[in-house]
Amino acid sequence: MFSFEIKHKSGQARTGIIKTAHGEIRTPAFIPVATKATVKALTPAQLNEIGFDAILSNTYHLYLQPGADIIEKLGGLQKVSAWHKPMFTDSGGFQVMSLNDGLCKVSDDKVIFKSHIDASKHEFTPEKSMQIQRKLGADLIFAFDQCLDINADYETTKESLARTHSWEERSLAEFKKLNVDNKQALCGIVQGGRFKDLREESAKFIASLDFDTLAIGSIFGDPKEESFALVKHAMQFLPEEKTKHLLGIGAVEDIFNYVSLGLDTFDCVLPTRLARSGYIFFRPESGGTEENRFRYKLINTQYKEDLKPLDENCDCYTCKNFSRGYIHHLFKAKELLVYTLITYHNLYFFKRMMDEIRESIENGTFMELKRKWLG
Repeated sequence: MFSFEIKHKSGQARTGIIKTAHGEIRTPAFIPVATKATVKALTPAQLNEIGFDAILSNTYHLYLQPGADIIEKLGGLQKVSAWHKPMFTDSGGFQVMSLNDGLCKVSDDKVIFKSHIDASKHEFTPEKSMQIQRKLGADLIFAFDQCLDINADYETTKESLARTHSWEERSLAEFKKLNVDNKQALCGIVQGGRFKDLREESAKFIASLDFDTLAIGSIFGDPKEESFALVKHAMQFLPEEKTKHLLGIGAVEDIFNYVSLGLDTFDCVLPTRLARSGYIFFRPESGGTEENRFRYKLINTQYKEDLKPLDENCDCYTCKNFSRGYIHHLFKAKELLVYTLITYHNLYFFKRMMDEIRESIENGTFMELKRKWLG
């Protein structure tokens, strides 16, 4: 039930349609993160109103609470969350190895870790990750991999890559056993840290396996030029006909740059997490500085009597109905409505930006749009 069709190209940038059992995803697409089967502060109806095609939930968090068996008994992720469009779930590997302050033990066979909720002991294997994601019922799921710190040395990264490749082969074998109804698609992940030869090795290996779709993994950090170069190098070894997902990417300039390489989908907590800290995204025609081009902090005192909307060039529900001064008040008063209003605006910003990116690729004007946004 999973397929991908490329519709238009402008250089390496491309538009396409991903088809799943729960509907279509227009690409390039930003996928909002619904960590615990909910995008924080918004209802599914509001996400539909904004126009998103898919969301991504977190296997680690849902495994711990309420549990994959309970989600399955309640009808699966789409049923329990009332989100009836496509869903992604990650494998849980990143959270297992990042949320536990080193309180996990990694072997070639499995990862043993402690819950961040109650310190109870658990283990993940590639097979278990596939079994959990099967019960959750997302349309697109990710193979189990090992995520390293960006500063890991060459030998550590090389050893980890061999383990990741073994885990991804095991993930694929278990997935094929479970996916007898062909309702899900499995994504293989390219790793390799900050080393060009290991990225190439991983891209070639993952491309040789029978994954439905592909991703490039790890949070690369700074400098961004290095991250871009690593992704660009890996991309040349991946088959054009498969979708490419970039994990954890949500900065405006990064999305434009990686779309130009042919990446199709992106997920990140950035717009929703920053909303809860009072950061507002705004469009390039609304001003800004070189250091602060796309967002400002509404909780600053200068906005307490401001009559303007969050962004004068935005037509979202929040901007059409509320002033900066009022939303500033809500934040200072710790009124819960503030999280809904800012989150709605920030996600609307990203959805509108992705719509414009797709339109520009179809019209052959992507580079002009990129220059308008990035200078």
